[in-house]
This record gives sequence, structure tokens and C-alpha cells, in this order.
Amino acid sequence: MYDTTIILKKGEGRVLKSGGMWIYDNEIDKIEGEFTNGDLITVRDFDGYFMGYGFINTNSKITVRILSRKEGTVIDKAFLKMRVQNAWEYRKQTVDISSCRVIFGEADFLPGIVVDKFSDVLVVESLALGIDLLKPVILECLTEVLADDGIQIQGIYERSDAKVRLQEGMERVKGFISAPFPTKVPIVENNVRYIVDVENGQKTGFFLDQKYNRLAIQRLCKDKKVLDCFTHTGSFALNAGIAGAASVLGVDASDLAVRQAEENAVLNHLEDRVKFRCADVFDLLPELDSAKERFDVVILDPPAFTKSHSSVKNAVKGYREINMRGLKLVKDGGFLATCSCSHFMTPELFTKTIAEAARSAHKRLRQVEYRTQAADHPILWAADQSYYLKFYIFQVCEEA
Repeated sequence: MYDTTIILKKGEGRVLKSGGMWIYDNEIDKIEGEFTNGDLITVRDFDGYFMGYGFINTNSKITVRILSRKEGTVIDKAFLKMRVQNAWEYRKQTVDISSCRVIFGEADFLPGIVVDKFSDVLVVESLALGIDLLKPVILECLTEVLADDGIQIQGIYERSDAKVRLQEGMERVKGFISAPFPTKVPIVENNVRYIVDVENGQKTGFFLDQKYNRLAIQRLCKDKKVLDCFTHTGSFALNAGIAGAASVLGVDASDLAVRQAEENAVLNHLEDRVKFRCADVFDLLPELDSAKERFDVVILDPPAFTKSHSSVKNAVKGYREINMRGLKLVKDGGFLATCSCSHFMTPELFTKTIAEAARSAHKRLRQVEYRTQAADHPILWAADQSYYLKFYIFQVCEEA
């Protein structure tokens, strides 16, 4: 089918054979044929057995990312439109599509690309060379699929500015793919209004993966005193406010994020009850504890403390400390919502770390529920990297 063929070493390709989509550089025995990085290639096992079609990049340790496992598949616009259509149909059946992640890389069998829809605007993040070359066709297909459902996309913005692109031998880029449009986009989620800054916000501008976790904390917050740590643009804090919290304090180290959170509070007429402070959470929590401040609900939504296996030990220390500090601020019988968005912080390790924090804080935990990312960020079994968000709600009890 394609001029270049990758031959795997005997006994290798375990991730691929178990349903994953990556082939690492140390799994390859030889490459037959001429190629340019980004090209589509055929993958065969050591004995010649067909394994799939994907794109190659020898600059990356993930040398091949698979697009199809079906022999004879032609990877053209029709194929890509089928993938995009399937992704969109799945969202229509599982989530609120007014704003959602429309394409989630490997979990939608389009490895290396993410597309978020904020109202009538698309934000794309491309992280692999091969998919970057297919990006214009994928976006064309997506706008066509959405138009068929009566959704006219007004603009597309690119946020391919993650450091991981450097590992692919690619430059970090951001900017308009379409004609320019206002980059502060109004959306509504869980009856909360936000302005999403797709140009300057973190990642694609807003964390859609916590949509239903934010909704889950609403029922705990009526008439309560709430602390939201690492609030970003105020999403958990505003969900607490809209649910009728007596008072909410949102904290973030980013001055830009705090200003945007304050704007979002005004947008929802919550500025009297939902306040924000620019501070380092690790510094502020001990200060609140010393001042004998206590809260009915404490929410911990930190950034990923680790993005690699090598830094997991330090990440555990960070998660342990922040949970211990947070637990100390919860009133007896109050609630802690805590999460980790790092794939490398496994569910087992995160659970163990929270338990250690509870012992250190002399608190007992009653689990209310355990949640993961919203369904528009589907977890593809055998693609471990697609499962990254762990979210617990606990009732916190004093030891007695």
C-alpha cells in the first residue's frame, strides 16, 4: 500500500498488539524503503504479518502512530471524514455539545490531534508531525460535519504551542487558521457563563474535561463556605456560587487567570459572594490554617505536578502536601474535592498519596464518589495516556 514498511523486532509491539496506537523506536527492527518524516507507512510484525498503517517520525521516541489496523484501507479525505463523523456522533450521544472536546487524539483514532469546540469556534492543538500534515483536511472535514448538523463554525484558532512539539522536531505555533475573529469567546456550561480566552488561556483556553465534576460539587455547596484552590478562570468557584454558596474564595498564582475569573464572576452576577485572590496556594494554605480559617468545602484542582515518569517522586510530595494542607482547612463533616490531571500519577498512586495526607492531617475520609474526565475525553482501553484525570469527593471527619 505504502512505499515504506516498518518491520518490528520479534516479541515487540506489545502496546500495538494489546490495542494501543504507538510504536517506539526501540521496537523497530528495520525500515524498508525511502521515506520523509511524516509520511504514511505500513507496519508489519517480524514474520511479515500486517499490523497497520500509520505515520512515521524518527525524531520522536514514538516513531509510528497508527491510523488504521485494517489492511487495504486508503487513508484519504473520505477516511478522515469517517473518523471525524464518528467522533462527532459519539459526542452527540454522550455530552452537552454546546462546548466540548470534539476530537481527543488517540481515543478518537486520530493520534496526536485535539480539537475543542467553544460555541461556534474551534481550537486545535496538533502534537505530532504526521497528523500536522493531515490537519487541514481534518479541520475541513470537521467543519463540513458540523455544518451538516446546522453548526456554522465562525473561526479556527491554533494552540500548537506545547513543548512536546519540539520532541517531534516541530516548531511551537499559535494563531488564526481561519480569518481573524474575537478570541474571547462566550460559552455557557452547567448554567454558568464564561469568557474563554482561546489566545492567551492555558492549553486551548478552558478545561472542558472537568465539566461534570464541576457539576458534581454544586449539590454540596448551597449555603456553604467554599475554598477553590488553583481556580484558573474560576470554574469550580463559579459552580459553587451558582449553586448558592454563602461565600467562595478562589485562589490562583496567575494574575491573568484571577482577572479573568473576576470577569466571569461579574458575568454571572456572583461578584458579591465569589471572590478571588492571586497567591501561591502552597503558601496561602498554611496561612489560612494559622489564622484558624475553616471551610465547609475545599476544592483542589492543581496543574499536573508531573509530566514524566522521572518526576513522579517529587509529584507525590506535592500532591501529599497540598492534600494534607487542604484537609486541615475542612470543617468536621465538610467535604474535600481533590484531583490529579497527570497521566503518570496513576489512580493507585494518587489514592495512596491521599490516604497518607489524611493520616498526616489526622483526618478520616468517607468517599462520596470517584470520577474521571468528561465523556468527550473518552478513555480508550490500551491507550493508557487517554486516562489521566482522577477526581475524588470525600467527607472529612475528625479522628475520634
